[in-house]
Amino acid sequence: MGIEALPADKLALEGMVVQRAECRPAVSESYMKLKKLQIEESTKPLRFSQKLEKAITTNYKPVSNHSHNVEYEKRKKEEGKRARADKQKVLEMLFSAFEKHQYYNIRDLVDITKQPVIYLKEILREIGVYNSRGPHKSTWELKPEYRHYEEGQEDEEGKME
Repeated sequence: MGIEALPADKLALEGMVVQRAECRPAVSESYMKLKKLQIEESTKPLRFSQKLEKAITTNYKPVSNHSHNVEYEKRKKEEGKRARADKQKVLEMLFSAFEKHQYYNIRDLVDITKQPVIYLKEILREIGVYNSRGPHKSTWELKPEYRHYEEGQEDEEGKME
């Protein structure tokens, strides 16, 4: 059994309990004062209201429209509504995008082509497959007949053998 010193003058005791003992404090005036203070402390509310002498002026005042929202609105107005481009042009943009990556989500394709989502989905249904599950969930990929990059990989593998 050992006693070791802890920070802030606290003690720790190590050992095995061999016999049980019950201890009662000596009921004295100092003990009663201690208990009274403990009870008063426990009954105090955790939160309380306080009257301030003067108004606090360091608070931030509400803003009706933040600067980043104004910038976003200005940019949206400049770009205007997305106009439908020629279908062939959109197809070329999509094929060039799919040459870089095999899978894209719809948001990325909208950013690349600058086309309305509905129009883009019409075109993608013709040339692509939507992955609704699996590792590439919520993404589009080209249909096998439009994937020329896979055939290129197969040709290279055939040459190696």
